[in-house]
Amino acid sequence: MAVEEEGLRVFQSVKIKIGEAKNLPSYPGPNKMRDCYCTVNLDQEEVFRTKIVEKSLCPFYGEDFYCEIPRRFRQLAFYIFDRDVFRRASIIGKVAIQKEDLPKYHNRDTWFQLQHVDADSEVQGKVHLELRLNEVITDTGIVCHKLATRILECQGLPIVNGQCDPYATVTLAGPYRSEAKKTKVKKKTNNPQFDEVFYFEVTRPSSYSRKSHFDFEEEDVDKLEIRYFLQPRDNGSKNLKPGDLGSLRLNVVYTEDHVFSSDSYSPLRDLLLKSADVEPVSASAAHVLGEVCREKQEAAIPLVRLFLHYGRVVPFISAIASAEVQRTQDPNTIFRGNSLTSKCIDETMKLAGMQYLHVTLKPTIEEICQSHKPCEIDPVKLKDGESLESNMETLRQYVDRVFNVITKSGVSCPTVMCDIFFSLREAAAKRFQDDLDVRYTAVSSFIFLRFFAPAILSPNLFQLTPHHTDPQTSRTLTLISKTIQTLGSLSKSKSASFKESYMATFYEFFNEQKYADAVKNFLDLISSSGRRDPKSVEQPLLLKEGFMIKRAQGRKRFGMKNFKKRWFRLTNHEFTYQRNKGDPPLCSIPIENILAVEPLEEESFKMKNMFQVIQPERALYIQANNCVEAKAWIDVLTKVSQCNQKRLTVYHPSAYLNGHWLCCRASSDTATGCSPCTSGLPANIQLDIDGDRETERIYSLFNSYMSKLEKMQEACGSRSVYDGPEQEEYSTFIIDDPQETYKTLRQVIAGVGALEQEHAQYKRDKFKRTKYGSQEHPIGDKSFQSYIRQQSEVSTHSM
Repeated sequence: MAVEEEGLRVFQSVKIKIGEAKNLPSYPGPNKMRDCYCTVNLDQEEVFRTKIVEKSLCPFYGEDFYCEIPRRFRQLAFYIFDRDVFRRASIIGKVAIQKEDLPKYHNRDTWFQLQHVDADSEVQGKVHLELRLNEVITDTGIVCHKLATRILECQGLPIVNGQCDPYATVTLAGPYRSEAKKTKVKKKTNNPQFDEVFYFEVTRPSSYSRKSHFDFEEEDVDKLEIRYFLQPRDNGSKNLKPGDLGSLRLNVVYTEDHVFSSDSYSPLRDLLLKSADVEPVSASAAHVLGEVCREKQEAAIPLVRLFLHYGRVVPFISAIASAEVQRTQDPNTIFRGNSLTSKCIDETMKLAGMQYLHVTLKPTIEEICQSHKPCEIDPVKLKDGESLESNMETLRQYVDRVFNVITKSGVSCPTVMCDIFFSLREAAAKRFQDDLDVRYTAVSSFIFLRFFAPAILSPNLFQLTPHHTDPQTSRTLTLISKTIQTLGSLSKSKSASFKESYMATFYEFFNEQKYADAVKNFLDLISSSGRRDPKSVEQPLLLKEGFMIKRAQGRKRFGMKNFKKRWFRLTNHEFTYQRNKGDPPLCSIPIENILAVEPLEEESFKMKNMFQVIQPERALYIQANNCVEAKAWIDVLTKVSQCNQKRLTVYHPSAYLNGHWLCCRASSDTATGCSPCTSGLPANIQLDIDGDRETERIYSLFNSYMSKLEKMQEACGSRSVYDGPEQEEYSTFIIDDPQETYKTLRQVIAGVGALEQEHAQYKRDKFKRTKYGSQEHPIGDKSFQSYIRQQSEVSTHSM
């Protein structure tokens, strides 16, 4: 979901690694230890929460969080909470990073001091004011001046303990007086509409001039309409020692893409999409991106998403994989490095195979986590009372179950993955004709080593579990992952592949030929052409589940009984809710009955993050926990119902209450909608990709590595005219055809330059038309102040 901004779309996303906290203050009791968790907040809206780490003043979290940010925000905040014996949570401290400061910490592990949290530190929101200076003639004929201060509204005020009953005070402060006036209290809203006017008698100094008091050109200075960001009374300053609350280690990657119309990207996009057809592929624009990026992963993510969107991912990966195989000398090391090929296949499996992974592994992983049986087989680590034989048998049963669900899942493997595996198998078999197993190991190095094994080892990173597992379960999953990885590798000497003797002993259980045969049959199925279409599998796929609050259409407006917390569950067959997870459904909506899924305006019920699931007879109104969750539910519901024949083209953005629609005032509850529905999304539930956004991301990468592009051009020139030893600075580039590569580099640099000019022109235009104190940029907007400084520096440099 993009934020629309003056002719372009702005996409925001954040990827966070919450590492650990250190030196938290001890609990004021005999135990001293705390049970702490960390939350991630956009401004003050919680969007993620870690697990609770018990009995520690230095809790390690090690949790990752990624989200698309669907709205404007001012700061990213992290709160450390302590849960006491009564399960009550209290705030220890917080880290707040202003939006404009996020680039300072981009992709760097950074320790932040925790700051105290109080009323001043939690101030947020903005106020809309109108100031008017009037001349008034009194009854005695004296001319005086009155300052009329009109408070229209406030927006985005903080919600404290679930409550917000705001009022505003206006104070006219001077050297000899301080006069304050107060608005009425507005109940239960953090976006209050006041529209109250207060008058203050003022004296204009004899030195008054419009320019000296108001620096607004071409404005009627006797009437100014302005907006301010609210600030704490004393800026939150406290006489406290830094570091007395401890610190928190974070790694934050914030990305903001400004995306123009599709035509702007045509030259660069077309150059990238023909990469698979370039001979040699190392001279293609996509391969060049992989060469200049500091990490291959940087290039792989937008490339794969772009190629998937345009149906070109299989030919591109086939081309770069074939080239890599030709450069490989030893079949035992095939696809074992962090090459562009490996990273692109990893990213494809992550995008196209996530649902396949969930269907295959999630039930078994959940059972292992819930049963919590000990499986330690290292004699040194056995706890008192544990039996080595019993643990080994439990672990063997777990491995067998995981192995069986994997090797029987071939028919469900996504087609795009199978097509890629087929090309890997063919390229490897052709290159190493004397090695009969290489056609298997080329595929198993991805499907087992880089797909199933990592998911078993760290299920939270693949959304198989909500958080990191506890230490005992984590150890069990580590042992299972090691065994599955070895089973899938088909190595000649499997016992020798283990460093630990206890693992070699345990692996004796799996030396039977049936395991190798099952692996080969599975690999044959997922890497052969003409396989069965996975869409024919009728098993319901769980897409998303979780607690939300619902209200059905047509019930009474007042009374909390109308809003109830329910467990929602979405599969590719139906959308249901029940009282709690595992209970029988209270309501089931077949996917074919979903006509539209759209946001619901906040004014309908004075509740944020609401959306509606529209059916033929009624709409189901639902409130998600936060804006990120609301977007995720809307997206997945829209995608899974996208192909329904009776989908609506218009809808009502507000609710039907008290005999009319709040949006258009139509009285009939069956009246045709008054707003167009959200534009369609891809029907493929795994892939919600914006091709223009990915091209913009690739442009940004090329632009940031422009010096390396130019260095690569020099390397092409050097190789074309000089046949001797290569300079060390050029040796890192793969250049098979210097002339063809130079030609591509020239086109890339031209395409990037054209887009850079368009971005620069947009910034200049924005700078000219932006008004400080407007709705978009209130007074106190530090990001805009920073932008003003940058533009001033650019202008000075140009002069």
